[in-house]
Amino acid sequence: MNKQEKIKYLKKEKDAIILAHFYVDEDVQQVADYIGDSFYLAKVAKETDAKAIVFAGVEFMGESAKILNPEKRVFMPDAHADCPMAHMVTVNEIKKMRETYDDLAVVCYINSTAEIKTYADVCVTSANAAKIVKNLPQKNIFFIPDQNLGDFIRRQVPEKNIITNHGHCPRHTNIWLSDVKAAKQKYPNARFAAHPECTKDVLDEADYIGSTSGIINYVVNSEDNEFIIGTVDGVFAKIHELAPDKILHTVIDDQICVNMKKVTLDKIIDVLENETNEVLLDQEFMNDALKPLERMLELAK
Repeated sequence: MNKQEKIKYLKKEKDAIILAHFYVDEDVQQVADYIGDSFYLAKVAKETDAKAIVFAGVEFMGESAKILNPEKRVFMPDAHADCPMAHMVTVNEIKKMRETYDDLAVVCYINSTAEIKTYADVCVTSANAAKIVKNLPQKNIFFIPDQNLGDFIRRQVPEKNIITNHGHCPRHTNIWLSDVKAAKQKYPNARFAAHPECTKDVLDEADYIGSTSGIINYVVNSEDNEFIIGTVDGVFAKIHELAPDKILHTVIDDQICVNMKKVTLDKIIDVLENETNEVLLDQEFMNDALKPLERMLELAK
């Protein structure tokens, strides 16, 4: 029995499903029951009938799945797979903003810790942030923790006063304007698709800006054949599955998420066999963190 077969057997035995983010390795995506971006996987986690969820992703994703499914067991293949940006805002920053503005909504990117979510009014993903912010009654929006996504939403929803902090995704801010220009010169026939976690000068060069799922749909459905991709290269697996003839390039050589790379088939087997790395959260804590996640699912319908 090879690793893939063993995982299939263990999933059935444990009544478990595997959720995988687009940024994990292709072999991990191949054993997953559902593959997607943060918003899609949050919905799947909420709707599943399985007794256990194995989340092939980083810590905040496993936490969100547990908060949405407190009665289910949630496991992380690697307990140390984390998202640096999730920690780039503090509770004190949020409290200070609430003291400064009366008419304020704290809008928390799902790429954040469970603790930060307990202080937010609503969560968002890159796929639904503009829609949700536009529909909020508050004029002032404290968008945390990604300043680049917040800046992008500010341009999409100019009627709101969007304030950001200084968080960012290292994987996307490592893509510089000079790199994009060099890639465009090297591949003159390629369209450039970028994630809104990139900086504004990079986004200004893009033919398309969107979430991971948005980028995949854009490339797959485009009449063009060659693309430069401005996000983690894990999205290549799904694009090649849906449109094998598309020619894809990264902007820079090292366009990977090192934390997503920590998720392996061996670690998935371990959590299924031995039930290690279970996500355990206090019930009262989960109740507080659930509110902004449920509001996200409601407002994004």
